[in-house]
Amino acid sequence: MANLNRFNPFSRRESHSVGAITTYKILTLLTWLLSVVVSVWYTVRGHIWAINYHHRSAFTMNSIIASIFWIVLFALQLGYVAHLFSANADLVNAASSVGSHFIVNNVLHALFVWLFAGRHFHWAEVVLVANLVNLVSLYFRHNKHPRFIHAPVVSGPLAWTFVAIYWNGAIMVPHQDSLVARVFANVFIWSLLAFGLFFLGDYTMSFSLSVLAAAIGVAQFTHHIVALQWIFAFTIMAILFLATLGVAVPVWTGRDIRWRKRTEITDAERAPLLNE
Repeated sequence: MANLNRFNPFSRRESHSVGAITTYKILTLLTWLLSVVVSVWYTVRGHIWAINYHHRSAFTMNSIIASIFWIVLFALQLGYVAHLFSANADLVNAASSVGSHFIVNNVLHALFVWLFAGRHFHWAEVVLVANLVNLVSLYFRHNKHPRFIHAPVVSGPLAWTFVAIYWNGAIMVPHQDSLVARVFANVFIWSLLAFGLFFLGDYTMSFSLSVLAAAIGVAQFTHHIVALQWIFAFTIMAILFLATLGVAVPVWTGRDIRWRKRTEITDAERAPLLNE
């Protein structure tokens, strides 16, 4: 088993060899560029958002909000890639520890965009599900890294992939804008809230999902003013955004740190009494 872990690129490691780090640098940079170039190419040529609006569904997204989400995410990912080239060994090791999953994510995202642009929606759905498995595995195996790694590599792509499964899935089914399809969508959209609340302690996840819920809400409002989907989407956005503030503000102000310190002191004070 130990020998297998040595050759398993997804296993946990405290440190990485020079050769492994060099490999991560090359593959991470190349696959990130692949992901960006493919996304930009098919977006600029009009394929992605033309399909989004042509195949109207209850999960159609607003192109401006979704595009801003991806521009910010790609910029943050570039910051993550830069940490692989840092002179700080701890930063390099932390970035390398999630490198294998990030490389897989980049390849699968580029493949999804290519399939989606080519209207191969069923295969695109398979790729999205495969990437969801990859990113969920990454989340639970490496969820204690700094935010500069976690947000662009873990929570951001995971939030997008989860929403994209519904987005592409709704396009994939026939009569996607019919009453029956919308009734089902009115139920399934609440899974965005459930998914966000499941990761409630992670404000980067809830914020990402709130932005994507807003993208759905705006698109639904401009298409069907008299409908439940945009009301549900904006409700989910508001709840997730408030949850983000509820978790993020104590972290930013340091209150959660003080609370943990106080708990540790209280436990330490009680320890002698327990021993007696």
